[in-house]
Amino acid sequence: MRLPLAMLEVFNAIAQNGSLRGAANALGIKPSTVSHQLKSLEEQLGTALFVRTTRSVTLTDAGRALQSGAGAAFDLLGQAVEDAKEYGSSARGALRLTLPEFVFHTFLADLLPGFQAKYPEIQLEFSLSDAIVDIVSEGLHAGFRTGSLVAQDMIALRISDPQPLTVLGSKTYLDQHGRPEKPEDLLDHACIQYRFQTSGQLAPWVFQVDGDRVEIDVKGGLVLNTLPSQLELMEQGMGLALTFRYYALMQCDETKVERLLEDYLDPVAPLYLFYPREYKDLQPLRLFIEHIKAHRKLS
Repeated sequence: MRLPLAMLEVFNAIAQNGSLRGAANALGIKPSTVSHQLKSLEEQLGTALFVRTTRSVTLTDAGRALQSGAGAAFDLLGQAVEDAKEYGSSARGALRLTLPEFVFHTFLADLLPGFQAKYPEIQLEFSLSDAIVDIVSEGLHAGFRTGSLVAQDMIALRISDPQPLTVLGSKTYLDQHGRPEKPEDLLDHACIQYRFQTSGQLAPWVFQVDGDRVEIDVKGGLVLNTLPSQLELMEQGMGLALTFRYYALMQCDETKVERLLEDYLDPVAPLYLFYPREYKDLQPLRLFIEHIKAHRKLS
């Protein structure tokens, strides 16, 4: 049996206001509609819920039994509705985001102290992963990715210019094995490769040579699926790494590494903050975006 919620709402209003007319005024409906709904509910339950006289409307025993549960239930429903309204429109609650670790360190970490100080009741939860995540099915509100990886049904805001790349090597490695001067020289070097977590494919080493796109089939004994581990092994002299320039220089000791072949590397797509259209009015997300806009170039 489906709950007759509309009828129960009318019943609860009558009990709270003490009359059919008072219930009609509270609900914004006609007294005749209140009378009809009450009659239908009593017929469905097979018992009278009120004793009605010219002077008063009084609950029967059955009515009091229904009111003891229905009244509390409607109070809870009303509070739930208010909570939902407050969550979407106030500066409080959880905001869950997914992003690659290099984005967190390069573009967000320095913004968080100011945001937390300004909005202490907003809890930020970051899921750091290079994998492509379905933010809706994972219960997340937004994410950060390069433009080519953002789904078309998402709202996307640019957070950076195109990202420059670099080939990095430790000075220890380069002193021992020599410095590549052109992309094909990489064939004589150990290269630390990166495997995409979602597709499982190796990241290509692509260069621009005399206006042509040239992919070098690099070799090496190490393959990793996180950027921090790739940089760590590069600094230890295990080989060369192709990676994001800004992030790498933030993480590495510049006195111990060298940037190589940058004249042959085109930047990759800009980074974007993206989220479902249904969250465009979510206040914690709106405030987070405004905070980023105040410090980063968004469009």
